[in-house]
Order: sequence, then structure tokens, then C-alpha cells
Amino acid sequence: MTRVRLSVAERREELLRAAVEQIEVRGVSAVRIADVAAVLGVSNALVLYHFSSKEKLVASAFAYAAEADLAHLRKLLTRRTSAVRRLRAAVRWYAPTGQDKGWRLWIEGWASSLRDPVLRDVAGDLDQQWKAELAEVIEEGAAAGEFQCEDPMSVAWRLTALLDGLAVQMTSYAGPLSRATMLQWTEEALARELGMDHAALTA
Repeated sequence: MTRVRLSVAERREELLRAAVEQIEVRGVSAVRIADVAAVLGVSNALVLYHFSSKEKLVASAFAYAAEADLAHLRKLLTRRTSAVRRLRAAVRWYAPTGQDKGWRLWIEGWASSLRDPVLRDVAGDLDQQWKAELAEVIEEGAAAGEFQCEDPMSVAWRLTALLDGLAVQMTSYAGPLSRATMLQWTEEALARELGMDHAALTA
């Protein structure tokens, strides 16, 4: 069967999607250039033409997947509704659902970035963007008088730290914590950070 000729941008995106899938299946440390090439039926040389090393392919794949999540977060945070409702929607979406592929990819990325400076830079930059998006909406809500908050960025740090920690627990150890309990904890934490009652937050 003749393969459709793709543009450079289309080919890179195809390779990135395949790399994300292989990382989810095999993990960052075990995935190889050959695995990505094989699943698409292309040569190793083609993969290396677009990404000169496994490290660059992995970092680019991680950024590709994380930026898609970041785009969805921005969509939630720019809805035409109150800041409180946007923040609650974002926290509920951000929260893990158990064996979630997106969270498994993040956990893989965090672990590998301890030894991979390229991936560490990519993951660190994306992490800061997540916090900045949340902080911006918190600042907007405080300015509108929906709640009080003197340090939106610190609130964003604490919320994401809680969510990240719960995600590691739920993704790594299925069973001990229900999603309902985890959502209750995160919403209660959000309410406390905004100086609100939990009932007012969910009204």
C-alpha cells in the first residue's frame, strides 16, 4: 500500500502522536526510536531526521501531549461565567480519574526529568504555564469581588501541588482513594484558599 505523502508539519505530528502512545505503553526509559518507527511503518532514519535523538523525541512528545491539556485548561478558564465556576471546573477536570493516560504520561515525565535536562526544561516550563493560567483567573475573581485573595500565584502553587500529589497516589495505587473523596478534598481546599464556604463554592 502506498503511503500518503505528508508535509513536514503533518509528519512531525504523526511521529509525536506515535511517540506519546509508545511512551504510555512502554514508559520513557524503555521506549526506543525503533518502536515509534515500527508502529508507523517508517524507518528509524526518518524519525531521527525530524528528531535528532531519543531525548529530543521524548521531550517533544511530552510537550505535544501537555500542550493539548493546557489548551483544554485555557478553554475552561475563558468561559463566560464567574471566576469561581471556572476554577471549580478546572480543578474537577484537572483531578485524576484513576488509571488516566494523561497523568501516567506526566508521572513518567517527572521521573525521567530527574536525569534528562531537556525534558526537565520542557516539563518545568509547562508546569509554570499551568500555574500562571490558574493564578490569572484567581486574580480576576478577586478583582471582581467574588472572593478575597492577596497572593493568587501562591494559591495556584498550593492547589496544583495538592492535585499533583493526589494524581500520583490515584494513578500509582488504584483503590485506596475514591474519585468522589478526592474531588471533595480538592473542592474544600479551593474553597479555603478563596475564603469561601464549600457550600457557596458548589452552589
